Amino acid sequence: MKIEVRFFSKGGNTSKLAHAVAEAVGAVAKTVADDLTEKCDLLFLGASVYAGRPDKEVISFIQRNARDIGCIAVFGSSASGRSTFGPIKAAATDLGVSVLESDFSCYGSFMFLHKKHPDEKDLSRAAAFALARKEELEQNGAN
Repeated sequence: MKIEVRFFSKGGNTSKLAHAVAEAVGAVAKTVADDLTEKCDLLFLGASVYAGRPDKEVISFIQRNARDIGCIAVFGSSASGRSTFGPIKAAATDLGVSVLESDFSCYGSFMFLHKKHPDEKDLSRAAAFALARKEELEQNGAN
């Protein structure tokens, strides 16, 4: 099974999660500036909430790479506790890309809020989320 990890992170919180996810599934974490070079079965896509939505670069990445994405697993962080799952799912679905129903989201530090997050417990939970999604796809027959 071909797995890729892409993320967008302004403050570094989602970057930390992306590296934990990538390590767990044996992939390399890259930013959404790096397009896919071949079809992948599972794309872990990390994004943070900025003004209530994921950054436009995340949606642009999906648009540019839709034909090479088997399915997406969403992860991310935010100071508000909100997830980017809904907007990412809507954008992907419009392009015919499937999105796994479970996502991972945790607090990210911003100014004086949620200092030290994501912490080691958050990173461990992100890695466990990634492994579970990988195993789920393997059991369902992805190669």
